[in-house]
Amino acid sequence: MGTHVIKMPDIGEGIAEVELSVWHVKVGDMVVEDQVLADVMTDKAMVDIPSPVHGKVIALGGVPGEVMAVGSILISIEVEGAGNVKESAQPVVAAMQEAPAPKVETVVESKPAPAAAPRAAVCQGPMVAREADERPLASPAVRKHALDLGIQLRLVRGTGPAGRVLHEDLDAYLAQGQSNASTATAAYAQRNDEEQIPVIGMRRKIAQRMQDATQRAAHFSYVEEIDVTAVEELRAHLNEKHGATRGKLTLLPFLVRALVVALRDFPQINARYDDEAQVITRLGAVHVGIATQADIGLMVPVVRHAEARSLWDNAQEISRLATAARTGKAARDELSGSSITLTSLGALGGIVSTPVLNLPEVAIVGVNKIVERPMVVKGQIVIRKMMNLSSSFDHRVVDGMDAAQFIQAVRGLLEQPATLFLE
Repeated sequence: MGTHVIKMPDIGEGIAEVELSVWHVKVGDMVVEDQVLADVMTDKAMVDIPSPVHGKVIALGGVPGEVMAVGSILISIEVEGAGNVKESAQPVVAAMQEAPAPKVETVVESKPAPAAAPRAAVCQGPMVAREADERPLASPAVRKHALDLGIQLRLVRGTGPAGRVLHEDLDAYLAQGQSNASTATAAYAQRNDEEQIPVIGMRRKIAQRMQDATQRAAHFSYVEEIDVTAVEELRAHLNEKHGATRGKLTLLPFLVRALVVALRDFPQINARYDDEAQVITRLGAVHVGIATQADIGLMVPVVRHAEARSLWDNAQEISRLATAARTGKAARDELSGSSITLTSLGALGGIVSTPVLNLPEVAIVGVNKIVERPMVVKGQIVIRKMMNLSSSFDHRVVDGMDAAQFIQAVRGLLEQPATLFLE
């Protein structure tokens, strides 16, 4: 038997170090070729690290949240044959095996008051034999769902890769334990549990980028009300006529088209600002970032050359990129290079927002919900579909008048949607 050491690979683009986000294996696990061992986070994307060999995990080279240099030892696997480790390197592997991995997340569960039963007692589904301090694999969304339900994740059998606990596993656990206690009792059970969640991986990158953006850019926001009745009527007509063959259109492709047309007259807004070099780069191409919420956090896949795409082409690309981002399959080059970002909270409600710039861009356009309201049109009170655009700009390079005129241009295009397609 020999030892095969896997080092942190060179992910490219001049990246010298990455953050270890999550392990999918533990010491003692048997792994096969191409099985994902760990996820690491670069400045732009999450990257899977697969195993090149079959064997048994004998040592892990880091803990989630640790920043590791490219070329450092990531994991050691016992394999049949000689492996790739010389005898002189064996003491290093042995030291990795002996060193205990520090814990980066703890769950403290205090005993409830004697008069109230713990909420987790509602669910007495099939238990999994895990140590009390063992942290099961699960996404942040699954952890929050389990916390809301009062379920201890270490008691839930995971059916995902490497035993990862999925939403379906929580549902199965609930379904099998529902008959053991009264749901009404659980709704008012006293709880004293606490969970400490380390800010690592994508969440750390998001926190750093948001803090950096608010500290470096001089944000100002501009909100305008838009009558989207006409563009919504056009969208409904196009979907009825072409939806079966070309796909359904949402409002987003129309917004992208409006940005493309309006930016022709406002090139200073389709730009990136390098504040260290004190250089503004105006782009002819319109690369629209689409802010997308995924389980691992906020991601911004990029619709490249939106100016050269048709309405349906943009719609298909938005849908493809959003799916790739939510499933963690977006490539690194699909998550960088945007020149202006579009963010939409309309589906969740809310009439105004103050979006944070996606540096080094100088503008972000936020979409709020559409509401029907009585409006005065040519002296008559009529019901119109109204929507707010809540946009933010970098006041270091975008003047207030330019920002206002740009949003007014977008407004005019959406309120008279035929002008979106005039050349």
